[in-house]
Amino acid sequence: MSILLYGMNHESAPLDLRERLVVPEGELVSTVGRLAGAGDVEEGLILSTCNRTEILVHARAASAERTLKSFLLTVGRATPEELERHCYLHTDRDAVRHVFRVASSLDSMIVGEPQILGQVKEAYAAAHAAGSLKTVLDSLLQRAFSVAKRVRTETGIARAPVSIAHAAAARAHEIFGDLSHSAVLVVGAGKMARLAAQHVAADGVGSIRVVNRSYQRAAELARELSGAALSWDRLPGELALADVVIVSTGAPHHIITQDDASRVARHRRGRPIFFIDIAVPRNVDPRVNDLDNVYVYDVDDLKSVAEAGLRERRHEAEAAEQIVERETTAYIDWLRSLEVTPTIVALRSHLHALGAAELERFRSRLGPLTPEQQRALEEFETALMNKILHHPIQALKRSTARPGAGTLVAFLREAFGLDGRGPANRGS
Repeated sequence: MSILLYGMNHESAPLDLRERLVVPEGELVSTVGRLAGAGDVEEGLILSTCNRTEILVHARAASAERTLKSFLLTVGRATPEELERHCYLHTDRDAVRHVFRVASSLDSMIVGEPQILGQVKEAYAAAHAAGSLKTVLDSLLQRAFSVAKRVRTETGIARAPVSIAHAAAARAHEIFGDLSHSAVLVVGAGKMARLAAQHVAADGVGSIRVVNRSYQRAAELARELSGAALSWDRLPGELALADVVIVSTGAPHHIITQDDASRVARHRRGRPIFFIDIAVPRNVDPRVNDLDNVYVYDVDDLKSVAEAGLRERRHEAEAAEQIVERETTAYIDWLRSLEVTPTIVALRSHLHALGAAELERFRSRLGPLTPEQQRALEEFETALMNKILHHPIQALKRSTARPGAGTLVAFLREAFGLDGRGPANRGS
């Protein structure tokens, strides 16, 4: 059995490819359900965010790599060549370490950002809803949540946390400086839109308006931001009035085209407008950035802020990596123990059953026994079998600390006849 993780992230793949492989939130449970029934897959989970799409499985064989590659091709629009160029595969220990690093925000574009742990928990909930988690991956994700908590409480990596939303706000301040007289338009009402708007408005803005397809959700967010809610049909006119436009909807296409932005630019007569597009797939056509006095930043454009954040957190990240490494070892040791535990149980049961059977076979030769004598014989049988079992069981337990436990398990199962083939089950 193997743990495999196959996918791509912001380091390995361009945004254009990542956005084509995003699994919509409403389709995640059904997609994970399909994964759990694919090929050699025993358990499965899919993590799909703006920065990564990763498939995590517990499979019957390492050859499940082919299954994962084929499955990812069904998720979105990508070619086998693109996956070969931009995807990575981690197995067993490396896969466990990667999961812990992702949950702890060590593999994020902005190290220490707080959103990823919530996204991992949402992926875990979707996999549970799909019935695709069993002992191995369920325990792995539970351990990942514990590791993330240790990293955040035992290191300073989350001190003054930053995020994509924080980085977007920093870019807005760089372009406009003081935003106290600027108009902010928020398109979308999800978590990322709210976070970005909160960061942009932290030092004060002239006004905030929220446009969303669901007016009720727009009104809820507008109340949080002390702004005004608007109906979706007001979007074209509001764009011309805004200085900063935060866009983050679940739409799988561009909702602001180059033609839309061109009309806005003409209406503004040279006054700059700044689009923060933190949606994946992107909601603003990238060609909008070609227009004069129109600026567009998407999630990949914020990497410079991410790199600065990494430099500031490097020391704390090193401490976090040590926690991850220790926890990875602990989990792998536990996983290997699962491999030997059934054999230990079977070995104990088998030898004690043999001892009891032999004792019963010779019992008639001993004549009448007192209760004390009977107990003494039973205690003798138990003590003898425990002594015989001691060294094989200790060897099995030691084997969990190193690769190759399966070879010893197979040998002992055959040597003691635990699968009905060994010498112990043949005629005496």
